[in-house]
Amino acid sequence: MPCTTTTRWTVPASKETDISLRCFLAELGMQKGDISKFIGDAVKWRMFDQTLDETRKQVEDVPEAEMQAIINEACESVRSEIRQELLDI
Repeated sequence: MPCTTTTRWTVPASKETDISLRCFLAELGMQKGDISKFIGDAVKWRMFDQTLDETRKQVEDVPEAEMQAIINEACESVRSEIRQELLDI
């Protein structure tokens, strides 16, 4: 669920990083205000990446066949829930 409120951050960066980012965004046709969106997206991706790394470490000893069975069971469970929701509409 997206958050509708914002928080102002003060994020220090080197002059070189600032200029590089502004040039990068300008090449993409983005404006000055898009820096906030870019940083927000970068934070989300970094959090996702770290969570993925942690999860991989936690399951690295699980045999591939067992992991596939777990994934298949979870997918079927979600599909079943979606089917039921569609039938309830």
